Formats: sequence, C-alpha cells, structure tokens
Amino acid sequence: MLEFNNWFFILMIQFFVLIFILNAILFKPMMKLFKERDHLIKGAMEEAQLVNEKKDKALAQMNADLANAKAQAKQIINSLKEEALVYQREVLSSVEKEAVQMIEKVRVEIKMETEKIRAILKEEAERLSEEIVNKLLKA
Repeated sequence: MLEFNNWFFILMIQFFVLIFILNAILFKPMMKLFKERDHLIKGAMEEAQLVNEKKDKALAQMNADLANAKAQAKQIINSLKEEALVYQREVLSSVEKEAVQMIEKVRVEIKMETEKIRAILKEEAERLSEEIVNKLLKA
C-alpha cells in the first residue's frame, strides 16, 4: 500500500525539482532544437520548390528555344534547297545552250566539209570524165 509519510513528500518535492531542472536543461533546449530543425526543413523545402519551379521554367524556355532553332534551321535548309534548285536550273540551262551552240557549230562544220568533199568529188568526176572522153577519142 501507498503510505503518505515524510519521505513521500520529500520524494515528491525531489521529483518536481528534477522535472523543473530537466525542463530547463533538457526539454526546452530539445524543443528549441526541434523547432529550429523544423524551420530549417520548411525553408529547405520552400527553396527546393522554388528551384524546381525555376528549373521547370528554364526547361520550358529551353524547349521553346530548341523548337525555334529547329524551325529556323528547317527554314534555312528549305531556302538553301530552293537556291540550289535555281542554281541547278541555271547551270543546266547554260549547259544546254552551250550544247545547242556546239551542235550548230558541228553542223556548220559538217556542212562545210560536205560542200568541200562534193566540190572535190565534182572536180574528180569532171577530171575522170575528161580522161574517159580523151581515152575514147584516142581509141
């Protein structure tokens, strides 16, 4: 059984004094430490959230810049293709003109050679016919 004597009251006083001392030395500093740690954690979480938002904004901006760069590159490639086609047409046109001029030149040369050969053959035919006539007259 529980007996209420002098020692009981002394032990009770010692218990309350111990609680008061522990409260001042241990519990209050620990609660302060827990509050500071909680405050630091909340601050770090808020900072991490801000960094995450900045990262998302930067990523969105980077993706937009990348899409813009791709569009510009595609536009440049298309314009270069068009320029290449125009240049190709010009080159083909000039080559075709040169080929036509060369063909005409060769035709003229062939015609001139043909005329020369005809003239030579005509002279040869006349000479041969004169020789034949001369041989027939001598015979």
